[in-house]
Amino acid sequence: MRIFFIGTVEFSKRSLEKLIDINANVVGVATKTKSSFNADFADIVKVCKENDLNYKSIANINSAECINWIRSLKPDVIFCFGWSNLLKKEILNLAPLGVVGYHPTELPKNRGRHPIIWALVLGLKNTASTFFFMKEGADDGDILSQKKVSISWDDDAQKLYDKLSTVALTQIETFHEELKSKTYTRTPQDHSIANLWRKRGKNDGRIDFRMSSEAIYNLIRGLAKPYIGAHIEKEGKDIMVWKSKVGNNYNRNIEPGKVIQIVDSHIEVKTGNASIWLINHEFSNLPKPNEYL
Repeated sequence: MRIFFIGTVEFSKRSLEKLIDINANVVGVATKTKSSFNADFADIVKVCKENDLNYKSIANINSAECINWIRSLKPDVIFCFGWSNLLKKEILNLAPLGVVGYHPTELPKNRGRHPIIWALVLGLKNTASTFFFMKEGADDGDILSQKKVSISWDDDAQKLYDKLSTVALTQIETFHEELKSKTYTRTPQDHSIANLWRKRGKNDGRIDFRMSSEAIYNLIRGLAKPYIGAHIEKEGKDIMVWKSKVGNNYNRNIEPGKVIQIVDSHIEVKTGNASIWLINHEFSNLPKPNEYL
């Protein structure tokens, strides 16, 4: 089975390495050598060179030049794991088995943008690792493989990213053989229960201490590395916060945003319902107790 591979993030790199490990026949790779869009960007050119794979750095995946190149390689299937641009119909219909995409949610639930971030910010207890046959819609094609993944209270973005990746790599090994032997199944999505997550904006990452401690904790862990980070706006500057812990100061007479105490550079701040400890942050000068953030 001839596979054409498209990807440009850390998960793409791990997936390509998995395909190489299982001796899959990867006939071509489309990637990028840099990206200002993907926080988890990974340069997979080195992997291609080390394994003598035919690759190109692509600015426009839907260009006639790129489409003609893919067509010339005669792929049976295209794997698109980690690509920010939509694939147009011509590519989606190019390979006999179609294009397999990846979305780390329990499709048809939670289609759309920033799936790992939103799952943590919203405090979900479970998500899923889902491979599906891509169509022109957003994450709405038939499901090829889906495995549920639990989200622990101490999972941040990197931990959940790694957890999902580990599950996904086992799925790749299984459905690669199923596609190769044509024993795979396609499960149509129930569009009546689908929802679409929107693109995250800068204001979505701003910490508002009127929020509950749990909501602030979820926001911080959801935007932790490899992503952009949650931030506090102070004196016209954005101060990033990477890790926090829910506190237990329930004094209703203290206003949200007030610094309660500082211990070893850890800052306890009053929230809408309790308090939050800012554990890993980028304050160049620590605030003082009773100061407001």
